[in-house]
Amino acid sequence: MGHPILPPSTPHSQKLTSPQTHITFRPCPTPPTSPSYEVPQREPGLGAAIKSLVSRTTRDVEAVKNITFDVAPGEIVGFLGPNGAGKTTTLKMLSGLLHPTAGEISVIGHTPYARHKDFLNRITLVMGQRNQLMWDIPVADSFERNRAIYRISHGEYNKTLDELNALLDLSDLLSKPVRNLSLGERMKCEIAAALLHRPQVLFLDEPTIGLDVTMQRRIRAFLGEYNRRHSATVLLTSHYMADVEALCKRVIIIHHGELLFDGDLNTLIERFSPHKTIVVDLEVERADLSAYGDVVTAEGNSVTLRVPKTKTADVTGKLLANLPVIDLTVEDPPIEEVIEQVFSN
Repeated sequence: MGHPILPPSTPHSQKLTSPQTHITFRPCPTPPTSPSYEVPQREPGLGAAIKSLVSRTTRDVEAVKNITFDVAPGEIVGFLGPNGAGKTTTLKMLSGLLHPTAGEISVIGHTPYARHKDFLNRITLVMGQRNQLMWDIPVADSFERNRAIYRISHGEYNKTLDELNALLDLSDLLSKPVRNLSLGERMKCEIAAALLHRPQVLFLDEPTIGLDVTMQRRIRAFLGEYNRRHSATVLLTSHYMADVEALCKRVIIIHHGELLFDGDLNTLIERFSPHKTIVVDLEVERADLSAYGDVVTAEGNSVTLRVPKTKTADVTGKLLANLPVIDLTVEDPPIEEVIEQVFSN
């Protein structure tokens, strides 16, 4: 999940000057920014299958192209897109695991694929479906391994572990072998292991995947607190929009390796959502409000309407004037609907 990529040569406590921009991702016009890769192709049928054994046909796929963005120190940015959009490829380039074919990438003043040890000491990559904890030994032993990899002093290590323990409630887990942990417990320990060296830049690829709602909320709260305490820069991918809404003011959306949107989350909602949702509670039940807008739900005395954004004030006024309203709220549509609208456009 998290990746202690290489042992750093600089001491854990060494302070390095932060540039005004922590992350810069710049493409050249051509060729693509990221490595292209070959995908095998063949026609269906037994004959084509046999032919492919001796003569293979492939096509080149550009994983990421024409994406440009900067991320400021201390900023938390949601990096969104459907499966196969190029999110993980981008994070791997930013963390130095992949070499771009063209363009410029800079993270805290370093070229990631050069893999300088002081760069590796200041970043972490957390991937929700990858493990770094060793399966058969206690969690504490995996933590100690990371302490040695990053050459963290015992005093600094104990201080950081105490902080992570207070935020994530790890004390009962440290002596357990990883195989005996639940998924939520293991994910907490994976994230803690990735942060033992107090990285300045966090690349988080689906950190809450597979977790129940309660554990997702705890992980989000922890990441927000870590950002506040350490002014960490965070680039977060997630298919759970609650993660994005809770942590990110800015979002970057990509699709088929190309940039679709980069800006404020509220701006995204305003630009791509032509509707508002009105939830109205009435003194009477089963009222027919279809004349006021599209009825989304009607349960008891509560009705949810979808109305054009430009008519929200007019519809709200008519509801209050014409009906026995107990309560009325106007809401933006769920962020999932907005993202779908971006993709459809």
